[in-house]
Amino acid sequence: MKKNFLIAVLMTIATTILLGIIYPLLITGLAQLLFPEKANGQLIQKDGQTIGSRIIGQPFVSDKYFHSRPSAAGNGYDASNSSGSNLGPTNRKLLDRMRNDLGAVQADNPAMSVPVDLVTASASGLDPDITPAAAFFQVPRIARVRSVAEDQVRALVDRHIEQRQFGILGEPRVNVLEINLELDQRFPGNKQAKLNP
Repeated sequence: MKKNFLIAVLMTIATTILLGIIYPLLITGLAQLLFPEKANGQLIQKDGQTIGSRIIGQPFVSDKYFHSRPSAAGNGYDASNSSGSNLGPTNRKLLDRMRNDLGAVQADNPAMSVPVDLVTASASGLDPDITPAAAFFQVPRIARVRSVAEDQVRALVDRHIEQRQFGILGEPRVNVLEINLELDQRFPGNKQAKLNP
């Protein structure tokens, strides 16, 4: 019995050192060496300050920006509370929220049907991307607010469409933070605070 206990204690110590210290340090070191940007959260810097991450969504409510998908994570885009709403498709609370969102979004562009991702939250609540349809839907509002031609904003959306990975994985998408940064750069319009969601 004493021998089995000693073996168990030694195995626990060995596996803790191997899998709890050596392995994480090795993987972290390799990630920093081979993929430093991805290993550090794909942070986006502007004027020496971190303003967001390419892979974590954030809310944009100003009319001069492309708006993100709704978020059910905490009070919205709360990375410490990432989740969907878990409300079923017939839940009254979900239907009321979507009806209100639909009315607000439809007011931007009454002539077009609203893309579904502008009124439905993603499973994580932190989706940084919208569909090209959702981006094109917002073009008239942004062009009007920034006093630029719609064709110029449409061309910007075209440049920001990321295609499926390897041609088969995922869907075409537009990263909201990145396109909003270029909006401020190319069509500053109001010279007040930039990228103030």
